[in-house]
Amino acid sequence: MMGDVINRGTGLLVVEVINSNPNGNPDQESDPRQRHDGRGEISPVSFKRKVRDLVLHKEGPVWKEVSKKLDIKVSDFSKYDLLEKRDINRQTIVKEIQENKFLEKYWDARVFGNTFLEDDLSDRIQTGVAQFALAVSISPVRIERMTTTKMAPVQEDKSRGMAPLGFRIVEHGVYCMPFFINATAASKTKCTAKDIELLLQIIPYAYTHTASYIRPQVNIRHAFYVEHNSPVGKYNDFEIIEELTPKRIGDPESSSTLWNDYDSEGLKSQIDQLTAKIKEKTKGIRDLMLEM
Repeated sequence: MMGDVINRGTGLLVVEVINSNPNGNPDQESDPRQRHDGRGEISPVSFKRKVRDLVLHKEGPVWKEVSKKLDIKVSDFSKYDLLEKRDINRQTIVKEIQENKFLEKYWDARVFGNTFLEDDLSDRIQTGVAQFALAVSISPVRIERMTTTKMAPVQEDKSRGMAPLGFRIVEHGVYCMPFFINATAASKTKCTAKDIELLLQIIPYAYTHTASYIRPQVNIRHAFYVEHNSPVGKYNDFEIIEELTPKRIGDPESSSTLWNDYDSEGLKSQIDQLTAKIKEKTKGIRDLMLEM
C-alpha cells in the first residue's frame, strides 16, 4: 500500500497476554478489564496510545527502523507530529486549524481522527481512517491479585511500603482486536497511503516496545491485514475476521493457560481457505509480524 490510492482494509490483531494487565479499568481499581461473561477486554484507546508513543519518540529504535524502511526523511518528520500528546497547546491547535495547517502536521489526526471540539470548527472535525474495535478474549480470563511491597515507603513512619492487592494481572488470555481502514474518511483527513503503511509497520512493536512492570508479557501473535482491491471494499469484513480468529481447543468457556490451548494448525488451514476465497477480490493476507 505505497501508491496514491487507499483501499479498504480489514485487519485483526491476535494478542496473547501472560501474567500481565493489558488494560486496567480505572472504575475497578485498575483491575484488568473484564466483561460480564468473564472475557477480558482491551480498549482501542489503550492500543492506539502505544502506537502514538512509538511515533512520537523520534529518537527511539522503532521510529528509526520504520522511518528508514518507508524513506521518511528527517526534513519530513514535522509531518508526523502528534495531536494527542501531553504538551499540546490548545490555542496553537485552533490557529493551525484556521490556517489549514492542522492535518498536514498531525499524523494521528489524519489516521485516527480527532475530537478537538470547537463550536466554530465542528465542520472540520473528522473521524479517522483507521478504526480499531474493542479487543475481546476468546475465552474467559482468570485474574490474579496480590499485595506488593517495596523498601522505600511513601510514609515516613513506615519501615516499608505496601500496595494491598495492587498487582492485578490476567494469568493467560488470547484477545482479538479487529481494525478497519476506511478510504472514504481519507479524502476528508488528507491521509496518505504512506500514513497507513506507517501504522501497519508500527503495529508489530506496539506492546514489546512499550512494556512495563504490570505489562511485561503482552505480545501480538498475529497481525493480519487484508487490503481489498478497491476503496469501497470487495469482501465481507466479518467473514475475514471470523476466518482469521483462532479456535479454542476443548472447552471455550474455561480459561486458557498457554498458547497451545488454541488450534494453531487449524488456524493455518483457515488462512489457506480464506486466501483461496478472497484471491480475486483482495491483495491477499499479510501477517505484519512476519514482516519485522
